[in-house]
Amino acid sequence: MTKYLITSALPYVNGVKHLGNLAGSLLPADIHARFRRQTGHEVLFLCGTDEHGTPVELAARAEGIPVSDYCARQHAVQADIYRCFGLSFDHFSRTSGATNRLLTQKIFQRLDAAGHIEARTIRQAYSPTDARFLPDRYIVGTCPYCGSTNARGDQCESCTRVLDPENLLSPRSAISGAADIEFRETRHLFLKLSDFDRKLRRWIETHPEWPLLVRSIALKWLDEGLRDRCITRDLTWGVPVPRPGFEDKVFYVWFDAPIGYIAAALEWSEAAPERDWRAWWESGDDIRYVQFLAKDNVPFHTISFPATILGSGLPLKLPDTIKGFNWLTFDGGKFSTSGQHGIFTDTALTLLPADTWRWWLAANAPESADTDFTVERFVDGVNKDLADTFGNLVNRCLVFAVATFGATVPDSGETGSTEHKLAADLGACLRRLRGHHEALALRKAAEEVRVVWRLANAYFTKAAPWSVVKYDRDQAAAIVRTGINLVRVAALAAWPFIPTASAEVLRSLGEDVQVVPWVEDGERALASIPAGRSFRVPSLLFRKISTADVTPIVACRPPA
Repeated sequence: MTKYLITSALPYVNGVKHLGNLAGSLLPADIHARFRRQTGHEVLFLCGTDEHGTPVELAARAEGIPVSDYCARQHAVQADIYRCFGLSFDHFSRTSGATNRLLTQKIFQRLDAAGHIEARTIRQAYSPTDARFLPDRYIVGTCPYCGSTNARGDQCESCTRVLDPENLLSPRSAISGAADIEFRETRHLFLKLSDFDRKLRRWIETHPEWPLLVRSIALKWLDEGLRDRCITRDLTWGVPVPRPGFEDKVFYVWFDAPIGYIAAALEWSEAAPERDWRAWWESGDDIRYVQFLAKDNVPFHTISFPATILGSGLPLKLPDTIKGFNWLTFDGGKFSTSGQHGIFTDTALTLLPADTWRWWLAANAPESADTDFTVERFVDGVNKDLADTFGNLVNRCLVFAVATFGATVPDSGETGSTEHKLAADLGACLRRLRGHHEALALRKAAEEVRVVWRLANAYFTKAAPWSVVKYDRDQAAAIVRTGINLVRVAALAAWPFIPTASAEVLRSLGEDVQVVPWVEDGERALASIPAGRSFRVPSLLFRKISTADVTPIVACRPPA
């Protein structure tokens, strides 16, 4: 059976992440990992904090603490938040660790030996006020393409164009705000991306199934002509460059960060003797590598990182599928960690259960276009789907069963044509659900889960056991038994999306939640829980919420 290597874009370590980060990579990756485990596949789900680069240096400087201490603290904070959100990483790494440092240096040395690295004299921003060279993210200014006044020296977040500091209009120092920027000559190392044009194009064109968003961004880069990319920076925090004459420099964060995926597998492997990272990264047809990331990360994952792997000559696996997402916006504006604008994951968890956020973000995933988060849309979606549909199904069925037949599954009565038709409809729905998961169509998968819930509710309403029991107790027992099995199916279908609530329902039915199975055969699904098994009514899964429950997080987050 195919094994699945799954990675999510590494969240940057500078501060708690907003819901946009969750929606654009972390949550979709977790949902797919859970689905693949549920269908019996072996999965290795890797992620970690991206801990190098200018923003983290600036954040640590602002707090007056060593960068290493800042990163260690923020890594722990983020890891705990993701645990509370139910993200099922097999390993959550750190790019500042020794494993990533050594692996990055090894890959660089192989690139260098193969002639893909070139030393060049370039002009770089220098601030007399700060008395130092300023790497790209230490420079901010106006984007020459879209006019955004907060573009960074490496990329404009507004239009996603990759920039160089000299491209910026009205540049200023991100440290002091000084505008006395000069450009002086200095020596740096370049990765010759131009060496890989044909190989990258051939690789991308063999994947027509990739989302249009991903393919269009990658091919646009190739069509415009690849430019060699500077991969070193004048910083003190980062992976040291192992080349004479460059000892005072470190690697550009976007050079070492994707290598962190491989380093995470190495760390995972080293934690137990039976694990072998090579079985995942150096294998062939039995491994499917799926990446999840937001659209602004697409160029680095379709161009820079694959070129790095190809140029190293190492037998490392390139992604089979790259699932790119648009942005989750906030009341019409962009979520921003650096701008401290939006809904942040730690605050969200203090107000409502993680499953409420997981469900809404998945059901409204920004796949084909940006999705705008508003309090009204969120409240309406949570109430309709989770409280009124799923929660109502579980409560009405199990409460009636206990009140009428006690806390064991009744054994009398026979199912008939209505239940056989239900089984056929349910099986078709579950097969469609599997297809949507396999196609990485998150919103369609969520809609199919809704269909399962509606089928179950419609059956219970139409069968009306509360009326039937007045004249045929055995028939009412058969309806209740079917209903209890429908509750199980509804929870299994929802488990990748809302694992905490689904596990609670399954436990209440006496199911083993250590191994959550996939169900597809409708007849078997409606007869899985045997007569005579004890069960209980779980506590209220989802209460109805109002805008007042969410309003406290609408304001911009104050600086940490």
